[in-house]
Amino acid sequence: MSTRPTRLTCPARSPVTDGDWGLLEPLAGGATDTSDDAVLGALVDVERALLRAWGDLLGENLDAVASAMRTDRIDRADLLAGSRTGGVPVIPLANQLRRLAETAVPGSGEYVHAGVTSQDVLDTALVLMAGRALTRARDRLVAAGQALVALAESEQTTLAIARTLGQHAAQSTVGVAVAGWLDGVTSALDALAALELPVQLGGAVGTGEDVDRLAGRAGATDELRAGFAAELGLTDPGRVWHTERSPSLAIAAAAALIGTALGRIGRDVAFLARTEIGEFSLGATGGSSAMPHKRNPVDAVLLTANGLRVAGLVATVHSAALSQDARPAGEWHAEWAALRGLVRLALESADVAATMLPALSVDRAAVERNRALSPDLADDRAATLAASGRIVSTAVRRFQSLHPTESP
Repeated sequence: MSTRPTRLTCPARSPVTDGDWGLLEPLAGGATDTSDDAVLGALVDVERALLRAWGDLLGENLDAVASAMRTDRIDRADLLAGSRTGGVPVIPLANQLRRLAETAVPGSGEYVHAGVTSQDVLDTALVLMAGRALTRARDRLVAAGQALVALAESEQTTLAIARTLGQHAAQSTVGVAVAGWLDGVTSALDALAALELPVQLGGAVGTGEDVDRLAGRAGATDELRAGFAAELGLTDPGRVWHTERSPSLAIAAAAALIGTALGRIGRDVAFLARTEIGEFSLGATGGSSAMPHKRNPVDAVLLTANGLRVAGLVATVHSAALSQDARPAGEWHAEWAALRGLVRLALESADVAATMLPALSVDRAAVERNRALSPDLADDRAATLAASGRIVSTAVRRFQSLHPTESP
């Protein structure tokens, strides 16, 4: 009998239906707002909005054509094949949408994707996807902040040891630590509130000349861009940003701030939930494949992991911003997945935080036991509690100034 190992065989897989379904990313199951389906939906929405904007500009009723351009009519195998050939999904998508338009209203295909380039559509679609996902992340961040407000206020007078450089440092309170977490959430919400989400429309080399020529008059590009932005509910930047990537950098920065702020909370919670510290416990915990007695702080671990992934993706988006020519070869393409990855991490982390933080509990006996390990530290209870009150109230006011009607 042969001792050679049996060759393992796997069934053939469809390149269209099989994809990233979360095997190595436990939080990916909830990231539907940033999935390929979400991006495809945004791409089709962008092309529809552009078509309607052309209709308004030319005085043509193109609603029937726009209604025929539906995501469920897209041949995804053809889209993937065309993306590989052309390097961008917009080329095969525009071809399919033109065919759908002709089927609905013969002669209307010429209005689809008129005067624009692939970068206009893909940039705008990624902005649209990011805006939708970050809106949901914002709502989840507010819920996380509300939980932190309640926790900071309830633990404002719980004396605790503050640690610096991994060592006991001075007396503080649990409320002060939680107020610091709340400040990070509020800063992330501030960044989202300031974020602008612009459309992109510049044509082949960013001059808008193609739109003006098709419309038969100068200045048509500005009119079309304004109508395009209004259709999508995005900002009209009044300019082209094909190679001036500050809008992408701003989205990346806001998403990164969410991942980082929540990653820091995850790291703190995971530390404070350690067996030998035990100051915090999570409402839900995970087990171990080898050690049944363990109760792992899984949500805190996943928040930390997401936070650690942020830096590499930010670096890619920043590197890609060193663009060149009227449209770059490679830099722009490198940005797509990294930008989406940052938005996805932000949304995943916000979802976890909104679930984890309301169920977080403090073991005050463990807090006191750990504080007592350093009995020689200054113990001015009145001064500590006064400082804690100021810090907690400032953090709470800052959060509530953004959401005066949403705080508990």
